[in-house]
Amino acid sequence: MDRDVGILEARSNDKVRSKIYYKNILLLAYQSFGVVYGDLSTSPLYVFKSTFSDRLHKFHDEDAIFGAFSLIFWTLTLIPLFKYVFIVLSADDNGEGGTFALYSLLCRHAKFSLLPNQQAADEELSTYYRPGYSSGIVGASSLKRFLEKHKKSRTGLLVVVLFGACMVIGDGVLTPAISVLSSISGLQVRTHKLDNGVVVVISCVVLVGLFALQHHGTHKVAFMFAPIVIVWLLCIGTIGIYNVVVWNPRIFRALSPHYIYKFFKATGKDGWISLGGVVLCITGTEAMFADLGHFTNISIRVAFVGLIYPSLVLQYMGQAAFLSKNFSDIHTSFYKSIPESVFWPVFVVATLAAIVGSQAVISATFSIVKQCHALGCFPRVKVVHTSKRIYGQIYIPEINWILMVLCLAITIGFQDITVIGHAYGIACMTVMFITTALMALVIIFVWQRSIFWAFIFLLFFGCIECFYLSASIIKVPQGGWVPLVLSAVFMAVMYIWHYGTRRKYLFDVQNKVSMKWILTLGPSLGIVRVPGIGLIYTELVTGVPAIFSHFVTNLPAFHQVLVFICVKSVPVPYVPAEERYLVGRIGPKAYRMYRCIVRYGYKDVPKDDDVFENQLILSIAEFIQMEAEETQSEGPASSSGLLDGRMAVIRAPVGPGTRLLMSEDDGTDEVAGEATSTIRSSKSVTLRGLQALYEQDSPSVSRRRRVRFELPECHNLDPNVRDELLELVEAKHSGVAYIMGHSYIKARRTSSFIKKFAIDVAYSFLRKNCRGPAVALNIPHISLIEVGMIYYV
Repeated sequence: MDRDVGILEARSNDKVRSKIYYKNILLLAYQSFGVVYGDLSTSPLYVFKSTFSDRLHKFHDEDAIFGAFSLIFWTLTLIPLFKYVFIVLSADDNGEGGTFALYSLLCRHAKFSLLPNQQAADEELSTYYRPGYSSGIVGASSLKRFLEKHKKSRTGLLVVVLFGACMVIGDGVLTPAISVLSSISGLQVRTHKLDNGVVVVISCVVLVGLFALQHHGTHKVAFMFAPIVIVWLLCIGTIGIYNVVVWNPRIFRALSPHYIYKFFKATGKDGWISLGGVVLCITGTEAMFADLGHFTNISIRVAFVGLIYPSLVLQYMGQAAFLSKNFSDIHTSFYKSIPESVFWPVFVVATLAAIVGSQAVISATFSIVKQCHALGCFPRVKVVHTSKRIYGQIYIPEINWILMVLCLAITIGFQDITVIGHAYGIACMTVMFITTALMALVIIFVWQRSIFWAFIFLLFFGCIECFYLSASIIKVPQGGWVPLVLSAVFMAVMYIWHYGTRRKYLFDVQNKVSMKWILTLGPSLGIVRVPGIGLIYTELVTGVPAIFSHFVTNLPAFHQVLVFICVKSVPVPYVPAEERYLVGRIGPKAYRMYRCIVRYGYKDVPKDDDVFENQLILSIAEFIQMEAEETQSEGPASSSGLLDGRMAVIRAPVGPGTRLLMSEDDGTDEVAGEATSTIRSSKSVTLRGLQALYEQDSPSVSRRRRVRFELPECHNLDPNVRDELLELVEAKHSGVAYIMGHSYIKARRTSSFIKKFAIDVAYSFLRKNCRGPAVALNIPHISLIEVGMIYYV
């Protein structure tokens, strides 16, 4: 009896969990309409006009219209449905999608990364390898060995990925222009006297408003804009059914691919050139994969199959049925096919849907720029996180205004949807082809499937996309040059920044300070050690940077505790908080020198400076205790300490096992507890008074959370460990200083002219006009010490 009751309860719980699971899927699918599908769903505004804009205009019979619709139908079916929904969405990187997600997967599973400061410890991250991955299966792959061995092949792969990223940035310029301009042009259908220049002015006003509102963030876009896209899809689907019934029910025959054959047989080369317009029906498809991180692959699939795909097919079918009887209306086919009684409501919804589509692509551009920066391929820019609840929603002011200026320039310069469409098609197909190429590598190295299946995937979808891309490239003189020029400019910026940053890193590696020299200085380092903690920032994960010797030889005193901080990116989207910190010791214990490596993924949000300080102190304290416990277990032979010791992962020391107690500071210097009776601030009354005055004038500083560390009473604690922990806490209470090198990079006199121009002119210009490293790392200005140093590379 009890067993039957237990079975019934288990079944009931399973039903409840299933209901919650499906409810969450439907909720995410609903939200995805407002973020992912705005661009794809507004394509019917301009596809037929762009397709029949050139030489195909002379083919105005029913077979040409039916053939064009058949091409659109099968393009929608093969690329978004089969390729992306069924295959590509499964290649997520811990829930993240996009070109960089594929590249990140390849860097971890086949060692293609060019990030300079990678370590073997990074491979131990729980998010590093795909579940079920076994390195032995593909270890003997000749293709893998070739790509890993030859640096040029890895560099070429990075260049291809960055080129795809530049094309996505181009999408961020072209999508708002073509979407808003095509929706506003609907006014000319009902207001015949409306000049084209007035349409352009109205479009520019809408675009300025769109970019001006970006600083509010997109965290509300899912719930606010999803109803607009859903209403839009229902409208175009219903209008499509209406046009099929009213104008030409025989359009269903065009679902057969036989009409594609008839289309090319009749149109020949002109039909091939028209593919540059047909391809616009799948613009925005890449957003399904790029925005995967905010949803799940199941929810995006449900939304596409349930509403997006059928609504778009019905709309294109209805528009083709209308054109088969009204070919003269090809330039305004969408608005002409709308029944007069519902024209204005549909026009309003179309304009709103165009804005939604633009919003999604602009947000995706911000994410791409941040990911490029994480790879060391983009100058430092201000990244504003606009949502505390939705991870990854960001706003970049500099990029936002650059996009706005470029978008307005294209809208005013071209004033023609067809010309902008030529540029848009090239950008779209280039990104899709790069995704196909990367997916073929993912199938081999990540999914560990046969090269045969990867070849089939690349051959089938690659040939289709190359066919469309070849037709789009023909339009380069007619506006298609825009994404190529934009990509060339952004690629130049990325390459120069990456080159200069890498040369600076190699200089640090080749000029590291020897441990022998540090040991000869003694525990005092040959200078006065004053109370406090000095955080020395460096890009090195091993050794001591050359700038440290510059400090020691130029400063009369240094802090009693020194911590070399390396903030680096690893090729994963997120690093779990409990695996973020790697802590080790430099030199003997008496030197009180530590190393801390802080690891962030390409989608991670860096912590505020006060949170970072507190976490760092807790991590070092945890390391000191872990090292002592390990020394006791290994015996006295290992008690002498390592000169440049092993790094230990500190598992977020918060909770019952914490070695230090952290409490709110009330601003007084009184200390509670016997265990902390010796821990007092070493700052003079004058210094504390100056700090108080500064904090009054700087609200952002005064709002920082003040905490106090205490060492709990523990009778069995080793005296040496206790002394080291007390010294660490005392140093923290005395103050923390952030020490950075203010570096100037110059090319050697013997360098070539190209290298001198790249380093002395281009890189120097980018460095002077981007955010400083202290600002990018959220370092408080009052605690910052910068020492100038020239790098000759």
